[in-house]
Order: sequence, then structure tokens, then C-alpha cells
Amino acid sequence: MAENFFGHLKEELFHHNTFDTITEFTEALEEYSDWYNTIRVSTTFKGLSPVEYRAETLAA
Repeated sequence: MAENFFGHLKEELFHHNTFDTITEFTEALEEYSDWYNTIRVSTTFKGLSPVEYRAETLAA
């Protein structure tokens, strides 16, 4: 699971951006992490974001 996340992180964040400062990198990493966990739609999760899927699962 971690290897999958880091593969996506490298492909979607590192390979398409350059960062001039650690602050820029940290901000981009935080934004990516937030997007990955709360907004990203996944077919594995029936078209829901991870947060929506967890909420649905817990409500059941």
C-alpha cells in the first residue's frame, strides 16, 4: 500500500514540478496529501473519495 502511494506521489508531484525551496516543496506535499486523501476519486472505492468511502463504510 505504501509503495503504491509513493509511486503515485513521485509520478504526480515530483516528475511534473520543480521546487526552489523546502517551503515550496512542503506546501506542495501537504496539498497533494490532502487531495489524495479527501478529493481524489477512486474506482476501487466505487467512485468515491477515500474519505467518503470510509464514512460510508463506518455508517453501514
